[in-house]
Amino acid sequence: MGSYLKEFSEVKAKNSSEEVLQRWRKACWLVKNHKRRFRFTANLSKRFEVREIQKSNQEKLRVAVLVSQAALSFIQGISYTPPDEVKAAGFGICADELGTIVEGHNPRKLKVHGGIQGISDKLSTSLTNGIEISDESLTRRTQTYGINKFTESPSKGFWLFVWEALQDTTLMILAVCAFVSLIVGIATEGWPKGAHDGLGIVASILLVVFVTATSDYKQSLQFKDLDKEKKKITVQVTRNGYRQKISIFDLLSGDIVHLGIGDQVPADGLFVSGYSLLINESSLTGESEPINVSAENPFLLSGTKVQDGSCKMLITTVGMRTQWGKLMATLCEGGDDETPLQVKLNGVATIIGKIGLFFAVITFAVLVQGLFSKKISDGSSWAWSADEALEMLEYFAIAVTIVVVAVPEGLPLAVTLSLAFAMKKMMNDKALVRHLAACETMGSATTICSDKTGTLTTNHMSVVKTCICGEVKEVSSGMKGSDFCSDSVAKMVTKSIFNNTGGDIVVAKNDKIEILGTPTETALLEFGLLLGGDFRAVREESKIVKVEPFNSEKKRMGVVLELPGKELFQAHCKGASEIILAACDRTLNSDGEVVPLDAKSVKYLEDTIEQFANEALRTLCLAYKDIEGEFSAVNPVSFEGYTLIGIVGIKDPVRPGVKESVAICRSAGIMVRMVTGDNINTAKAIARECGILTDDGIAIEGPEFRMKTDEELQKLIPKLQVMARSSPMDKHTLVRHLRTTFGEVVAVTGDGTNDAPALHEADIGLAMGIAGTEVAKESADVIILDDNFSTIVTVAKWGRSVYVNIQKFVQFQLTVNVVALIVNFSSACLTGSAPLTAVQLLWVNMIMDTLGALALATEPPNNDLMKRTPVGRKGNFISNAMWRNIMGQSVYQFVIIWYLQTSGKVAFNLSGDDSSLILNTIIFNSFVFCQVFNEVSSREMEKINVFKGILENYVFVIVLSCTVFFQVIIIEFLGTFANTHPLTLQQWAVCILLGFIGMPIAAAVKLIPVGSR
Repeated sequence: MGSYLKEFSEVKAKNSSEEVLQRWRKACWLVKNHKRRFRFTANLSKRFEVREIQKSNQEKLRVAVLVSQAALSFIQGISYTPPDEVKAAGFGICADELGTIVEGHNPRKLKVHGGIQGISDKLSTSLTNGIEISDESLTRRTQTYGINKFTESPSKGFWLFVWEALQDTTLMILAVCAFVSLIVGIATEGWPKGAHDGLGIVASILLVVFVTATSDYKQSLQFKDLDKEKKKITVQVTRNGYRQKISIFDLLSGDIVHLGIGDQVPADGLFVSGYSLLINESSLTGESEPINVSAENPFLLSGTKVQDGSCKMLITTVGMRTQWGKLMATLCEGGDDETPLQVKLNGVATIIGKIGLFFAVITFAVLVQGLFSKKISDGSSWAWSADEALEMLEYFAIAVTIVVVAVPEGLPLAVTLSLAFAMKKMMNDKALVRHLAACETMGSATTICSDKTGTLTTNHMSVVKTCICGEVKEVSSGMKGSDFCSDSVAKMVTKSIFNNTGGDIVVAKNDKIEILGTPTETALLEFGLLLGGDFRAVREESKIVKVEPFNSEKKRMGVVLELPGKELFQAHCKGASEIILAACDRTLNSDGEVVPLDAKSVKYLEDTIEQFANEALRTLCLAYKDIEGEFSAVNPVSFEGYTLIGIVGIKDPVRPGVKESVAICRSAGIMVRMVTGDNINTAKAIARECGILTDDGIAIEGPEFRMKTDEELQKLIPKLQVMARSSPMDKHTLVRHLRTTFGEVVAVTGDGTNDAPALHEADIGLAMGIAGTEVAKESADVIILDDNFSTIVTVAKWGRSVYVNIQKFVQFQLTVNVVALIVNFSSACLTGSAPLTAVQLLWVNMIMDTLGALALATEPPNNDLMKRTPVGRKGNFISNAMWRNIMGQSVYQFVIIWYLQTSGKVAFNLSGDDSSLILNTIIFNSFVFCQVFNEVSSREMEKINVFKGILENYVFVIVLSCTVFFQVIIIEFLGTFANTHPLTLQQWAVCILLGFIGMPIAAAVKLIPVGSR
């Protein structure tokens, strides 16, 4: 089948080209219902619209900058008067005017309004304390400037899904057949007898439509809930004088927002203060070159990302008044990329549909030929009665219904159903799936490249050891600054910690002190407070003139302070201990005096760093140097001649359950590798504790890894278990080699902005929900909401469950397809009649399509899934075991039905006018019960015990119960509509027994060895 699926095998789990997506759509021409089949695929026309909007934005910004530069000399004479309703609300500027200033990058108008301070006053806000919120002011502000929400297309109601289900071409043809049957039947046999056949088809069509619509509607609600979760982004704002976290949807014009590396700019606004701010506007304009934002160019646009630096911004324009709002309204309709499995199953459905269409045409031709032969033998070839016309119509309806059964429309939709079910359940397990394909791909993962901090460890950090003035001391909560060092040294330590930080200490509600920042920053700030430092007082003593934010490449962070009262600047630096120590040539002694750092002292400090690292502590060095003379913020600070202040050891305990999770991965054939920026000894200690680093495993540092040739990497990577002091590009290189050279399916975790390339390159990018930046989350396929490695293992388990569930459903549906096709075709050819009528085939179609997908595609995962080897990149979806099961079950079912057709009347001692109707009812009933028991057998493709955990899957039990219940109703009470006859208890028992025998047959077939693929 592989050669026929070429166009359907080109789609990748990530980053497929639009040509490839377009190609498989064209190849998929035999589709019963386009709206339903392609509902969960990317809307390529909407994506084209997004690109056009981005190009337009790029051109607008370029023109705006040029115009504003040319117009700066014409400021005089420009005035602005706010509308009366804006004045009445207590503001001095309207939303449209704010929009023209920021979106138009218009420094001329900004200057007219008194700069940023003037805009702040007109928005009735404070650049220090933010807006004062009360119910009344909130209402006035939202009425004047709007809310920060984007217009979304309204969600579809249930009746729209009913309408879409009615768009099925084959159901439309059957409806026409039913209409003609009604007219002819009533005309010849009168009401109600003549209407039975037509009404039976209509009732079947309506049942199929409503069951399908209900299933699709419930899926849409699940996706809607997940979309809401994806859009949950919080930002730090200052309101009512204190810092707090709020949703971006609650932002108002006038809010003061604090942004750091990796954050998304939540609305249009103006730069108030900050350092080294680089903004990536590619999401808005398509332009990848970052923009430097400063007091001279203070315009910040919604939807752009902070690539470097940090800032405080004033929100001016929100929601649909921003270009991002307009872009998002279109982007939301672009849809998610279709998954490889969806596309492959579309291909399978197309191939089987073509075969079914061929069989349907042949069946119709044979049946019609039989009718003509009969009429020719009777000598009435030109005289047609109404009954014969109805018989011809019934043949046509059977042919159309064979197409209904043969085109397995449910195959690709079962993928969506299973993924929707899994995604909803995974949300409860703290994993938010951003891209459908990730669910599917994670089941094939063979390697996980995990971060250490926050993923394998708890991310609750605290300073537990220090080496200050050459003395190693353990830290406990009751200690004071004097317990560590002299007052002058303690002062220098707090000065370095409080100034050289990306965190903050703020007063929250109820005058509680709150420490903000990453866990590392929080641990250092807590240590600074323990030493007796006053954060605000220390910050006010000097002025920060330059900030070099933490950089994953350099492994350090620095600031330059302008000291009061003299032309003296001081640079402070902190980061990876061995890197900072190498830049130091002096240190502080116990009296706070600067003394040279000799070889003996360096050796002692290196041993101390190694000792801390071997105790699984994260080590950081603090250092400073004085800069005499003039200093400009644009000049880089030379990384040499520093004075060592001290070394701190930060404890970050391993998460409970990580060791067990790593062991589960190992038994599942998934190799876990640790990729961290930490010291190699710390990394090795943690890796051993987690069970990642084994005796024959290799641990290596990033700089050494970079120097390896491709041949050396070929030998190294299979045994590589730990990479320390790695840069983001090291991680990217490792992932690329694993995927391309070794053919691995790679999952990668990341939390920082610089992790985005590796997350993008990996088969499955896993971003951290707590520690992760918005840039990392946007590049990821799955967000681990609790930052826990055990959740990653849960994702892998769900991924395998999705893959196996869809295999079970495909096996079940293909069996029904094969048997239904062969039975009707062979009967038509050999007996001149079809045993299964149009109404009966529609019911069988619903059992195998919608109900079958519900039962088998929603099976929850079990622990046995993690005892199998992963499918990997080259595994066949329809495995040898599946073909074996399909063929075994199909042969049994066909033999049973063929026997009933040829010898059923004798076996059941049937005679009289109703004998043919009773026999056809027994055949139909036996066929349905074969599918009921085959559905149970399909729960396991290779194991004999198919009942294990069956009662835990309540959906399966309900679907099976409903199928049996409605089968009884159809046989016993709806005979006139469904062409059935009530059966005796003995006949019922035989039908059920024939269906049940399929189970031991299926178990025996599973004993036939066929290989793993």
